[in-house]
Amino acid sequence: MLSGPGWQSAVTYGSIHVHAAALHVQSHLHVIACHSAGQLRPISSHCKFDDLNSILTAVDGTLINALSKMTWALWKKDHNVIKAHIHFDIEKYVPVKMTITEGNGNERNELSDNIETGRTYVLDRGYRSFTLFQEIIDKGSSFVCRIMDNAVYQTLEDFQLDTDALSAGIVFDKKVSLGGSQKSNELSVPLRLISIKCTPHIKHYKIGRGGPQQGQSLLIATDRFDLDADVIALIFKHRWAVEVFFRFFKHVLGCRHLLSYDQNGIELQTYAAIIACMLISLWTGRKPTLRTYEMLCWYFTGMADEEELLTHINRLQKQD
Repeated sequence: MLSGPGWQSAVTYGSIHVHAAALHVQSHLHVIACHSAGQLRPISSHCKFDDLNSILTAVDGTLINALSKMTWALWKKDHNVIKAHIHFDIEKYVPVKMTITEGNGNERNELSDNIETGRTYVLDRGYRSFTLFQEIIDKGSSFVCRIMDNAVYQTLEDFQLDTDALSAGIVFDKKVSLGGSQKSNELSVPLRLISIKCTPHIKHYKIGRGGPQQGQSLLIATDRFDLDADVIALIFKHRWAVEVFFRFFKHVLGCRHLLSYDQNGIELQTYAAIIACMLISLWTGRKPTLRTYEMLCWYFTGMADEEELLTHINRLQKQD
């Protein structure tokens, strides 16, 4: 058995080189992902999004079960999980940025560290934070964020609802000072508050399954006063795209099975999955799907020839 100070130094020295190499590869994969994202065209765009002048980006986190040996991922008693924080381009239907933390990694802090200019961030209520809202505004971006149903606000102006807004289920559209007297000073500008009708989700049992309880409406806060109320509602509705991607990410691309114990190694795996999604979209001009992924796997394993693969791609490109 090897032992002694010299061996310990060699191990430490080697691990530093491995860590540096992983970071080097990771930075290259990030560059490739950014370059690929720049080449993609909108896939799931809506005509009402034509005048947005910003990139619709849904941000959310998802938990992935970690291995028992990954002590850095320990969260709660005897439960190892990591959290993947994903920035998802809604119109291009691909993830464009990803970070990995331990399971209880703070989602708001992760977004705060990765805010970019020229985006409209679409967020669920876990991201509600006056400080985060102000940081997004200061960076030259915007947000459309669901907030708590019992949020405190002072109405500054009521906007009239047009036919499109009423058809979209808008209950009210207001200019508000959000928060009580102590919190309102944390925002430099008033916000817009929109209430949207939704299907109630009432829990009749006490176990933590089936999602949170939901009343008759959603409250959406935004700094976008230039858009119609029904467009704001439509933007938030498209936030669900990132939830659909999480399922594809885990169950199709295989990222619920981790190939590394190390945080850098897991980020390399997830970046590879993100780049695979982008390459599929670049080649087909369509959203990545299970069927296309299977066809590519069959081609690379020799179970399908080039003609069969191209036939599948051409069929996708002819679809409306």
